[in-house]
Amino acid sequence: MNRILEKFEKGEPAIGTFAQLNSAQAVECLGRTGLDYVLIDTEHCMAYPGVVAAAITAADAAGLTPLVRINEITRSAVLQPLDYGAKGLIIPAVKSVEEVEKLVQFAKFQPVGSRGFCPTRDGGWGYDAESLQGTEAYFARCNRETLLIPQCETAECLEHIEEIAAMEGVDGIFVGPFDLSIALGCPMEFESGVMKDALTRVRDACKKNRKLAFIFCGSAEDAKKRAEQGFDSMTVGLDALTLIDAYRAMVDAFRA
Repeated sequence: MNRILEKFEKGEPAIGTFAQLNSAQAVECLGRTGLDYVLIDTEHCMAYPGVVAAAITAADAAGLTPLVRINEITRSAVLQPLDYGAKGLIIPAVKSVEEVEKLVQFAKFQPVGSRGFCPTRDGGWGYDAESLQGTEAYFARCNRETLLIPQCETAECLEHIEEIAAMEGVDGIFVGPFDLSIALGCPMEFESGVMKDALTRVRDACKKNRKLAFIFCGSAEDAKKRAEQGFDSMTVGLDALTLIDAYRAMVDAFRA
């Protein structure tokens, strides 16, 4: 079961983090933290297919729901992480309804989209419970539990957010507050009226269509605030910065 969906259906917030260290072992360690999911990033770091596949497998083994942020809107960029077993995709820098329509076609099986089929890891190479029941059961499970989450971080995406959030095959919206604030002319001014209105608009579009509202947060305190504002899933920090912060704190404590 996708832990993000499981919590969403119970009305409970989910918490995750970004993974940029290109280490399956680091992902496995995150499974000992209480996190619900890990978001394997291929946009802002170089991650080869084998690394992504290993990180997805490690997340599954550790009890984390694995998501992948892809770096382009192409059939292979969408299809391969799903075949490896990713439980969802985050797509950055979306600007248009047409781009999202293309994503739905690549990511969802019939009758919602036209995702290509091959017995792969996500279906136990044809031997998991749904696959053994036939393609109809397998397609339905994937369409239901594999999340397609466009990222709202451009002015164009915000302009069309109500239409995008309402689309069949879109399971939620991920707010990238840093790039969105830049696009809206108020860089890093997260408490500005412009940003507050934008976040409210995205959240309300998700709520209206019963879709997941994700947002990146820089700290636990920020995440708690966003949860209180009605966001469903908070992606807090990233593994590389957390590693630096933890070791800096240790060194500072030693030298104090």
